[in-house]
Amino acid sequence: MIRVLLADDEAMIRAGVRAILDADPQIEVVAEAGDGRQAVDLSLGHRPDVVLLDIRMPRMDGLAALVELRRLVPGAGVLMLTTFGEDDHIARALGQGASGFLLKSGDPRELLAGVHAVAEGAAYLSPHVARWVIAEFGDGRAMKAAAAREQVAALTPRERDVLALVGEGLSNAQIARRLHLVEGTVKAHVSTILTRLGARNRVQVAILAHEAGLLD
Repeated sequence: MIRVLLADDEAMIRAGVRAILDADPQIEVVAEAGDGRQAVDLSLGHRPDVVLLDIRMPRMDGLAALVELRRLVPGAGVLMLTTFGEDDHIARALGQGASGFLLKSGDPRELLAGVHAVAEGAAYLSPHVARWVIAEFGDGRAMKAAAAREQVAALTPRERDVLALVGEGLSNAQIARRLHLVEGTVKAHVSTILTRLGARNRVQVAILAHEAGLLD
């Protein structure tokens, strides 16, 4: 069962999102929060697998709550809820450890897919956010590609294999099956990759894998 905490200051949004989540028998909404401070406090008590976190909330906004959650509840994946026009927050949230982004106006199937992916340790970006990330990180592409290849060259061949599959959005369990490894071994490889590449989360290393051409 995937334990989810839902945080949004609009009750109607929370009700709609919860209705979608409740339709999945593998998901349980363990708590709801109306602001970022409450989301952090409830997460400390409930220890959810995934926190669905709105970016704009009173008392403590989603970005500030994200920082607190990564520090206090590192085992929880944080999936940010955003709207069109909030692209300026995406880069900040990626740098602060967000596991993914969903558009509030997106397809309900994206919500369920995102929750499952993040619960399994993978990253998830809605198509709109993915296009923004590609465009944003595409500027100065040649220089970034060269720098990414230099960073990736420091990894072992097996670590590069794992990095490429992280770039495809696979979870540790899926990578283990693909490479015929024990899941714990994959987890250790991912931890080493994060350290060697100076990345804070799987989204950052996935972007680096794309820039280095590992998925071409």
